[in-house]
Amino acid sequence: MKTDSNRHRILVVDDEQSMRDFLSIMLHREGYLVDVAVDGAQAVVHLREHSYDLVISDMKMPRMGGLELLSHIKERTPETVVLMVTAFSTTEEAVEAMKQGAYDYITKPFKNEEIRLIVKNALERRDLRRENLALKEQLGRRYSFEGLIGKSKAMQDVFSLIRKVATSQVKVLVTGESGTGKELVARAIHYNSDRAEQPFVPINCGAIPENLLESELFGHEKGSFTGAIKQKEGLFETAAGGTVFLDEIGELPALMQVKLLRVLQENEFRRVGGNKNLKADVRILAATNRHLEEAVAAGSFREDLYYRFNVIRIDLPPLRQRREDIPIMINHFWKQFTGEESVKVTDEAMRRLIDYHWPGNVRELENVIERATVLGQGGEVSLDCLPPNLVTGMSGTVTPLTDIPDTGMDLDAYLGEIEKEILLKALNKTGGVRKSAADLLGITFRSIRYRLAKYGVDVDDNLGTP
Repeated sequence: MKTDSNRHRILVVDDEQSMRDFLSIMLHREGYLVDVAVDGAQAVVHLREHSYDLVISDMKMPRMGGLELLSHIKERTPETVVLMVTAFSTTEEAVEAMKQGAYDYITKPFKNEEIRLIVKNALERRDLRRENLALKEQLGRRYSFEGLIGKSKAMQDVFSLIRKVATSQVKVLVTGESGTGKELVARAIHYNSDRAEQPFVPINCGAIPENLLESELFGHEKGSFTGAIKQKEGLFETAAGGTVFLDEIGELPALMQVKLLRVLQENEFRRVGGNKNLKADVRILAATNRHLEEAVAAGSFREDLYYRFNVIRIDLPPLRQRREDIPIMINHFWKQFTGEESVKVTDEAMRRLIDYHWPGNVRELENVIERATVLGQGGEVSLDCLPPNLVTGMSGTVTPLTDIPDTGMDLDAYLGEIEKEILLKALNKTGGVRKSAADLLGITFRSIRYRLAKYGVDVDDNLGTP
C-alpha cells in the first residue's frame, strides 16, 4: 500500500459543489490524495501550500477562470499536469487551453470510467516524463564523455568519432570485448544528438528469452498469445523519438534478425498479433563483443543485416592495449565512490594494476577500485587491498616461471597448460556455462569452444576441476 508520501496529489477546482464532491469522492476511492478549491483564486492559495501532480479545473469560474489558472500553473510549476473540464459551449476555449499547455480536456457530462482513464494516463505520462528528465540529468552528467575516460590515442580517436556521428542519423556498430564500455559509447552518442531530450532504451539481445523477445521489442495486442491479457507497448514504442541500443546484437535469433531488418529498411514494425504498421521513429545503435564477420561466414548472422549496421564502426580497445589510461581511470573511479579528488597508490600496487592483463576490462578495474575504497587504509591503495589474482598475476597450479631453465623449455606446452588452467577456472566460476565463461575471459563463444576442444576438455567432466 502506498504511503501519503508517494501517492499522487490532485487538486480539483470547480465552482459547483456537486462536481467538487463527486470528483473528490471518486478520486479518493482510486487511492489519490485530493484537495478542492471553489475557483482559481483559491486554487492559487492551495498551490502555494502543496505540490500537485495533477490539477482538474473547470473553465468557467468566478474571480479566476480556468485559462488564467492554467497560465499561473505553467509559469510557476510547469511539471504539474492540468486537465480542463468544460461545457460543450466552451470547447473552443478548451482547445485553446491545450495550446497553452493543458494535458487534455473533457466535456460535461462525462462517464466515471472516462475521467478515471484520463487521470490515470495523465499521471503515468507525468511520472514517465519526470523519470526521463531525472535519468537524462543523471546520465548526461555521467556519460557525456565523463564516463568515457582515456588520454590514449585510441580513446581520443573514439571520442572524435562519437562527436562526428552523434549529430547524424547514421547506423553505428560498437564493437569490443565485454567490459570495455560499449553502452557508454551508445549513451554518449545519444546525449550529444538532437534526440537527447527523448528516451534512451538499452536492450540486451542475449538476456531476453527468444519466445519473449519479439513482444519485448515490438509489443503485442490483447489476446495475441496465451497470457496476453492486455495490449502492451514494446520498447520501440517506449523509445519513440529517441534511441534504441541493441546490445549483443550477435545473439539475435534468426527470425528476429529478419524482423529487425524490416524495421531498418522500412522504419515500421507491427505488434505481435497486430495488423497495423507502426512508425519506428527511433535511432538504432548496436553493439557486440563477437566477431560478426565470422558469424556471417558461419551463417548464424545475416549478411544484409550486418552491412545495415556496419556503416560506421567504433572499435573499443581492451584495457590491456591502453595501459597509459589506467592511472587516470583509478582516480576517476576513486572519486566516483568516495567523492575525493585523487587517491594515493603505492608504487608496487600501481605496477601490478598496470601490468595486469584485465580480462574484464574497465568493468573489472571499476570493481577493483570499489573494493579498494572499502579495504584501503587511510585513503591509500596498496597491495593489501587488491584481489589475490591481481597481486600474483594468476593463482593456479601452474608453477610461475621465474627464469628459463638452462636445459631449455617447451614454450607452447607451458603456455598451453596456463591457457587450459584459465579456461577451467572460468568454467568453474560460471558453473560450466561456456558463454558466460567466454564473456568472463573477453573471448567469443566460438573461440572458447575451439580452445576447449583443443585441450580435450569436456565441460561436464571438468566442471569441478580447480
